[in-house]
Amino acid sequence: MEPILLPNKIQFEHGERPHEGVLTVQPCAQGYGTTLGNALRRVLLSSLPGAAVTAVKIKGADHEFSTIPHVKEDVLEIILALKGLRLKLHSEEPVKLVLKVKGESTITAADFEKNAEVEIVNSDLHIATTTDPSASFEMEVSVGPGRGYRSIEDRGKEKMELGTIAIDALFSPVVNVSYKVETTRVGEKTDFDKLVLRVETDGSIDPLEAVQQTVSLLTDYVGVLKDLTYSEETA
Repeated sequence: MEPILLPNKIQFEHGERPHEGVLTVQPCAQGYGTTLGNALRRVLLSSLPGAAVTAVKIKGADHEFSTIPHVKEDVLEIILALKGLRLKLHSEEPVKLVLKVKGESTITAADFEKNAEVEIVNSDLHIATTTDPSASFEMEVSVGPGRGYRSIEDRGKEKMELGTIAIDALFSPVVNVSYKVETTRVGEKTDFDKLVLRVETDGSIDPLEAVQQTVSLLTDYVGVLKDLTYSEETA
């Protein structure tokens, strides 16, 4: 019996969009293109570590329904903007980012004070607008590491300072993953699979690195079954 054919043509290229990569794997035994594509997609979207804003404390705001004098946006709009902040966290522990602006200004992520533990990928992100020369806007943002999505409810009774507002956090650095399986030829046989998988990240990780981490994670996870034996029967 012939062994199952393993792919021997593997390419990874830059995609058409920023932070997009395209993985091509061929030839795969029939059905294995879908198996491999689905496994990679699920892990890419759910299991890679990333960083996100988990809480915010805004001077003059007691809760998410507050408004701030001389600030165009309400607190809910500011929180929504903070959810779009793309970050590289160089720490295993939560880190705080501080922002202080006085006067009339268009506030962006570039206005956060520098912190060696955090790198802001999209520093041009609009956060708020102050509308008066006498305006004063101050906030402290908590950034933490994690995987996947974590709602406020999932965090339970987490202790926070008075006036701190918890935020639902999406930690995944992968924005989108799609794949398609095409038919390819090996010799005279035309029933082999060609997997084409597209990966788009938020810029905090290179698409190639994202795929490499995913392959490593899947290999480790499946590898624990390599030495599988019958369990000892108990009376």
